[in-house]
Amino acid sequence: MWMMHMTFFWGKDTDILFHKWPGGRTGMYALALVFVFAMAVLVEFLSHTRFIKPASNHLLSALLKTFLHVLRVGLAYLVMLSLMSFNGGVFLAAILGHALGFFLAAAFHKPPQDLGFDLPPVSC
Repeated sequence: MWMMHMTFFWGKDTDILFHKWPGGRTGMYALALVFVFAMAVLVEFLSHTRFIKPASNHLLSALLKTFLHVLRVGLAYLVMLSLMSFNGGVFLAAILGHALGFFLAAAFHKPPQDLGFDLPPVSC
């Protein structure tokens, strides 16, 4: 009988997002960690960058903002579902991904102070 972990544990024998993935294989576990890390970086990047010019078409701006919001929320939920594996490596990959994404957005994407960001911050 298959049991799901309900506390944090360390090891590569876990299921992340999909049944039998990564399946206990070291290479696939590393790929899963990279995938979670990349999703967390992208969530932060989408949260802190500006894609839409202030003088652009309001309807197209609203459509693009809606698409970006759906993408950001979907990725955030996938990261959260990955964390529900209770694997310590996945937890560290998600935290480090969010940290790197926040750092990159803060260091390299400096929007004008009066314009803000395209999307409101993710509320936890």
